[in-house]
Amino acid sequence: MATVLYVTAHPLKDGTYSLSVGKQFIETYQEANPGDEVIHLDLYRMDLPQIDADLLRRWGQPLSGLSFDELSEGSKVKAMRMREIADQFMTADKIVIVNPVWNYSFPSVLKAYIDAVIVPGKTIKRADNGLRGLSGLIGTQQNKKVMHIQASGTVLSHGKFKDVEYSHSYVKAIMNLLGIDDVQAIFVEGISERPDQAQSIKEQAIRQAILAAKAF
Repeated sequence: MATVLYVTAHPLKDGTYSLSVGKQFIETYQEANPGDEVIHLDLYRMDLPQIDADLLRRWGQPLSGLSFDELSEGSKVKAMRMREIADQFMTADKIVIVNPVWNYSFPSVLKAYIDAVIVPGKTIKRADNGLRGLSGLIGTQQNKKVMHIQASGTVLSHGKFKDVEYSHSYVKAIMNLLGIDDVQAIFVEGISERPDQAQSIKEQAIRQAILAAKAF
């Protein structure tokens, strides 16, 4: 049985382009894999702490600063919660990330989630040639799969705005940093540029999601 994290980063609960395609993907996946466990992480509605001054000093580079016992009580709670989030990510077999694109990037809650997952000494380490994922410490990290579903009013995956596609490119870079090479994507894009084709753009992405979910 595989564990799937279904991570949604949208303030609305349903009805949006990204969430509609994400919902179809995860429902199709569950139908194809009824024995797998799917855990929904709604980032706007979960306890998602951000790094405070104490944690930043503790997790700064080089690793130094306050020990856990020296942290304030509030920072200890944050540190333990962030450890839970990182552990959950590391033990999952597959991750599905769903988000809209705002101002060429994703909502800030997704960045906060990524910051909770990227833990120096736990999921990444410093090496002579830069940061590297601790694939040896996190088990089968290289066998993980990531599906990134994002919706944008502008076509960003190709064409004249490709150079400002900061959302998927960042997610892919972070997953590669963690040692995850299998990073797939479904783009629901061009909705604002072609409003008369918005429905067909969505339907095409849903068809793609159904096919991708069966093979994920």
